[in-house]
Amino acid sequence: MKSRQLGQDGPAVYPVGIGAMSFTNFYGPTSEAASIAILDAALEAGVTLIDTANVYGAGSSETLIGQYLKANPAAKQAFKITTKAGITRKPDGNGNVFDNSAKHLESELDKSLGRLGIEAVDLFYIHRRDQSIPIEEVAHTLAGFVKAGKVKAIGFSEIAPSSLRRAHAVHPVAAVQSEYSLSTRSPELGLTQACAELGTSLVAFCPVGRSLLTDEPLRFEAAQQAQFLVNNPRFLEPNYSANIEAVEPFRRLAKELGIPSAGLAIAWLLAQGEHIIPIPGTRSVTHFKQLLTGATRELKADELAAIDRILPIGWAHGDRYSRQQWEGPEGYC
Repeated sequence: MKSRQLGQDGPAVYPVGIGAMSFTNFYGPTSEAASIAILDAALEAGVTLIDTANVYGAGSSETLIGQYLKANPAAKQAFKITTKAGITRKPDGNGNVFDNSAKHLESELDKSLGRLGIEAVDLFYIHRRDQSIPIEEVAHTLAGFVKAGKVKAIGFSEIAPSSLRRAHAVHPVAAVQSEYSLSTRSPELGLTQACAELGTSLVAFCPVGRSLLTDEPLRFEAAQQAQFLVNNPRFLEPNYSANIEAVEPFRRLAKELGIPSAGLAIAWLLAQGEHIIPIPGTRSVTHFKQLLTGATRELKADELAAIDRILPIGWAHGDRYSRQQWEGPEGYC
């Protein structure tokens, strides 16, 4: 297993991290015990990158991680913690507001540091762009956090390649977070290339397509009980059934290759570039271990070609986001 670098001058990390949105009930019911078990398994396996955000469970994800770090000094030394800010709920609770002002970001960062129980985060992301503030100004604000010692590196989530270049001209951007998987390949339209050119890591969330690329995808009934998926186009009929059918040959290929489907999806993603770091989320230690099989499996050229034949670009039925879910991410190309 070869480690990957988080940004051009950042720390070496295990090639697969943990997306800690799954430490909340966002994708279905979970528990503190289940989340702690994932962190225990990560520490044992040598996984080092833990990704969270101030809005995940209204701070509960950060709080749980902070409690774990306090109780486990070895984890505090081993884990690299990244978090995000910039999203707030509208007063009526219906939709989001994006705030990238220096005052808001510093306030939220301080709250995150308090919940996490650490003096500095390894990387601090802008969760969503506030289009009323030039990204150069936001990058300057983040650079100030670095200078103050609260943040070791900066990043942005769901931005366009052009925005990345503008921000990077002000201060090195260590990472851009974006959805990227065999079912969502839009980053290949310029983002993966820009990140590689600038020495920026592409941190890929939802790398197994919100379960579609696993051996046991969420059943339709379960998806309809999940906060995010209940209105997601890929999990609504007839798209849901079409997607389950489309991925079946991929699951058969994974079985032939002797690797879980989730592991094969991770291995494919890692093969797309040394600067790519997947951060899958899970509520199950068993599933977590399946995901990690992809970190040690180097795919051969014929295996990659077989995957591309089975799941060519654009195979997925339905958009990755609903109209409401598209509020915030930057489009490009």
